[in-house]
Amino acid sequence: QVQLVESGGGLVQAGGSLRLSCAASGSILSANVMDWYRQAPGKQRELVARITRGGLPNYADSVKGRFTISRDNAKNTMYLQMNGLKPEDTAVYYCNAVFSTSSYWGQGTQVTVSS
Repeated sequence: QVQLVESGGGLVQAGGSLRLSCAASGSILSANVMDWYRQAPGKQRELVARITRGGLPNYADSVKGRFTISRDNAKNTMYLQMNGLKPEDTAVYYCNAVFSTSSYWGQGTQVTVSS
């Protein structure tokens, strides 16, 4: 079992930056993919960014060019650098780790972007 803990959320003005972290209690080396999702009030959870075990990133169109996903397998931590934040980025951000036979979610961290 792997526990994931997100941190780094907060309140920021539009145009600002935040860096989210997702710390795992165990090794993420064998995680096939690790994802950042977000869920805004009244909306479905959506995939924001994904990084494969080999380090290949993929992004939702809405965040391309502004967000950068990365993972540090040695530290068992995944990151999401968010630049050029917009009010529509306001949501609870969750990390997800997908292994061969199971997946795990963090509890989420709130990101609020004021206009």
